[in-house]
Amino acid sequence: MKIGVIKEIEFGERRVALIPEVVSRLVKNGLEILVESHAGEASYFADSTYVEAGATIVTDKATLITESDILLKVGAPREEEVDMFRSGQITIGFLNPLGRPELIRRLANQGVTAMSMEMIPRSSRAQSMDALSSQASIAGYKAVLVAAAALPKYLPMLTTAAGTIPPAKVVVLGAGVAGLQAIATARRLGAQVEAYDIRPAVREEVQSLGAKFIDVILQEDTTASGGYAKEISEAAKQHAQTVLAKHIKEADIVITTAQVPGRKAPVMVTEAMIAQMRRGSIIVDLAGEQGGNCEGTVAGRDVISHGVTIISPINLPASMPIHASQKYAKNLLNLLNHLIKKGELHLDFEDDIISSTCVTHAGAILNQRVKDAIAQLVPN
Repeated sequence: MKIGVIKEIEFGERRVALIPEVVSRLVKNGLEILVESHAGEASYFADSTYVEAGATIVTDKATLITESDILLKVGAPREEEVDMFRSGQITIGFLNPLGRPELIRRLANQGVTAMSMEMIPRSSRAQSMDALSSQASIAGYKAVLVAAAALPKYLPMLTTAAGTIPPAKVVVLGAGVAGLQAIATARRLGAQVEAYDIRPAVREEVQSLGAKFIDVILQEDTTASGGYAKEISEAAKQHAQTVLAKHIKEADIVITTAQVPGRKAPVMVTEAMIAQMRRGSIIVDLAGEQGGNCEGTVAGRDVISHGVTIISPINLPASMPIHASQKYAKNLLNLLNHLIKKGELHLDFEDDIISSTCVTHAGAILNQRVKDAIAQLVPN
């Protein structure tokens, strides 16, 4: 069985689907690995290191796609790449199936078996394959560094000859994987941290990292299946904003991470709340590509509003390509080991990992959430 690694060509994408260490392990398992020339260059993995690991370097993308049984990417394939795919091939990557239903329909029409890494279930069995979490952890870490670099103040408390400087105050909104890593990083840098999440069950995790949990009592269910946050009513959102406004007013840094899969990100920080913040404060909005958690957010740009800088970085994991690629490659390794037994592919659709992750197969769209997205967004 041949596995092909396609070079990422999206602007700013520096990750690679497989690193040499993982290639070596797959080769030992009897698989043949084809890597597009310079696929790992932006992640600092030279072609020669792939060759040493047992891979074959292919200079022509079309040849690599034609010869591969399974195609691996980080991001979704581009149109010109999809044109080269053939019926019966498998492609795996971050396909954004709820945000790009037209791509999923096209893959289905071409008979491609498409597996989307965003759809890996949140379960103990699938934890080692959960690329969404592995990359979110990097985003949460880097978000704090971005904020610290932009903040015109120290983060830790310092005692100097000129007097004592109090620690910066950081508020993290959303205590998922990215939020928890942001909390941990801000604490390691010496900041005073508060955090909020609509799921009360994460209180202990927040407190275990040394942060204070902001209590907002909501009279409705806030947790969806799989442990994800659930979209709440407008009345609940307004109540949460009223409580959070007091904490955000005193913050030097606000990091927002709240996202609802397949939906526009909830607005948690209004312009009125920004206007009350101290001039020079920083907001890092990690939900910018989904519309933003903050009023005034523009994805990929820094915006100054009422003296507060709103930063909305795009694809933060790609800014740390070595470890981001390492984590992603190991997620893929574990998924491939789950799919391939003794050199043979086994697609058991009774298995929750496979049934959740596989969005198209044999010309059909399998995932109900994706079917619903296509029904709403793409006319028949």
